[in-house]
Parts: sequence; structure tokens; C-alpha cells
Amino acid sequence: MIDRPLRLGFVVNDVATEKDNYTTIRLARTAINRGHSVALIGLEDFIYDPSGVVHARAHLPRRDAYDDDAALLDDLHDDDARVERINVEELDVLMLRSDPAEEAVDRPWAPNSALLFAQLVVARGVIVLNDPIHLTDASNKTYFQHFPEEVRPVTCISRDAEQIKAFIADQGGRGVIKPLQGSGGQGVFVVNGDGGANVNQMIDAVIRDGYAIAQEYLPKAVDGDLRLLTLNGRPLQVDGRYACFRRYNDSGDARSNISAGGKVELAEPDADALRLAELVAPKLVRDGMYLAGLDIVGDKLMEVNVDTPGGINMAEELTGVDFSGHIINDLARKVRLRNEYRGNLTNVELAML
Repeated sequence: MIDRPLRLGFVVNDVATEKDNYTTIRLARTAINRGHSVALIGLEDFIYDPSGVVHARAHLPRRDAYDDDAALLDDLHDDDARVERINVEELDVLMLRSDPAEEAVDRPWAPNSALLFAQLVVARGVIVLNDPIHLTDASNKTYFQHFPEEVRPVTCISRDAEQIKAFIADQGGRGVIKPLQGSGGQGVFVVNGDGGANVNQMIDAVIRDGYAIAQEYLPKAVDGDLRLLTLNGRPLQVDGRYACFRRYNDSGDARSNISAGGKVELAEPDADALRLAELVAPKLVRDGMYLAGLDIVGDKLMEVNVDTPGGINMAEELTGVDFSGHIINDLARKVRLRNEYRGNLTNVELAML
């Protein structure tokens, strides 16, 4: 154990848009209830002072414990919420939990700006997770193409509608089309072989806002996908239970994302899922991707979420296992190691130890 409470910061898109089913709120509440101090910082709330110190306008919880996530969120959203200017460089850990896709239209400048502030904070000795330099490289889904070919569906990335149509045709008229920058199942279209003229509309809807990804259709997707969370590059496992669940949609919608109406059920990762996790681990470790979410269909990965991997609350509710407490304890271990090594470990090393 460290000899004092942790000082934790969480960077989110905007505190006002946080919800009580978000992993960030669960982690923050767990930390508070264990006696640690917590600050939530929006993307536009950083300040670089003339003195060269990074400050931020932060929301600070007012109580020492909360019965549930909703109670914490109510406190943060209250008209009289505690908002103070803090020295970000005095934090032990800064967790980057914003979703760049949410800013693509109204604030495209915000995600990268916050990452640049985070890089300054790393230079001052704060542990920043996931590593902000590599998160900059992972700002859209092209990051996924750097993982081994064996784990990925056949993919075409283009803004040329004819190229995308040719790809779909080569796949037997079936495929998935989605934005290069996106999350939560937004703008995802499934071409099932009889799309006809609708394919043109699907493509136009996606490339209107940028590049499109077209991927081979995986038949097992009809049963949903598996979300497997990883910590320190390995599947998150506590007391013999994995932070893993199946997402599915029984409404006829091909998307199984929770934000798109998907449902969840308890699931154990099978041999294919564990093999995929093993194959992506080296890159996750090299890039300092401390907490990630693997979206798996059969023996392929559909996505590696390194910006805002979610589902801790769902995994806890399905298994009864305190995964968030395990993560907070792990952060304390990293801070202890940082202090013992007196600046001789890099942020990426600390992220994945």
C-alpha cells in the first residue's frame, strides 16, 4: 500500500454529458469510496499557465462515499457542484476517458488538444493512462490495421464510393460499412447481399463525413459480439472471473452496441477470444494501452477500443466481481513503483507493469 490516498484525475468529453452507466463514473466512485481523491476534467478545461504549469477547471466530488453511481453523478451535475482550479501536475494518475468520435462535428479540435496537455503532464511525472503519445496515433480506426492481419477482418478504407462497392462485390455482396471515426455503433451499415440501390445510400451517408471502412461480413455477428476487457495488455481477470460479456441485439438491428439498443449477458472468453487477446497483447503493451476493450466475433476482432473502453459496470453486475476495485488497487501499485524508481521508468513502462 502507498502511505497516502491517491490523487486521481479523469479526463472526459464534458462532465455535463457523463452518464451513470459509464465506466469512468464507476471507477471514480470506487476510488472515492476507498478514500482516494478524484477530479473530473472536461476536454476544454485545461489551462497552461505562463509559469509553465498545467492547471484545469475540475469537478470535485463533495462527499467521502456514494451509495451508487447515480448519486455521484447527481453530485457532479448539481447546480452547486464543486468546481475548482487544480494543479494537474500534482495528480498521481490521469486517466484519459474521452471519446474522440463525439467531438468530430462540433469540437474536432478538442481531443487532440487534450492529448497534448496530457503529454505535458507526463513530462512532469504524472502517470497518464492510456499513454497519450500513442493515443494520438490511435485517433481513428486505422490504428486497428497495425495489429496482426490474422486477427482482423478483410478491410478496405476509402472515400471512393466505387472502391467500396467493388470491395462489397468481391465479398459476395455482403459486408459492413462504417465511419473511420466513430463509436457506439453510429453510422454502421450491414450489407446483406440484397442491398441494391441502398448500398449507394449507405456509402454516401458514411463518406459524407470522411473516410469509410468496409469490412467482410462475419456470419457469427448475427449472435452479437464478445466484449473482453484487458488490463496491462492481458485479459482482465479477478478471482478466476473474466471481465467479459456478450452483447447482442434481438430487435433486428445488426448493431450490438449498448448505445444502439444492445443487451448484455454473461459470457466466458473461449479459446478463440483468448488467442486473439494473446496476439494483440504485444502491441497494446508497446503502446502503453493500459485499459482496452476487445470486440470479438468468432475468431476475428471487430475493433480494439483504447479511448473509452467501457463495460466495467456491466461486468461487475453480471459477475458480482469487483473489477473496478482491482483497477484502483493496480493504480496504487503503479504509483508506488513510480515513487520507488524516482523517475527512472517511462510512462509506457509504468502503464503496462
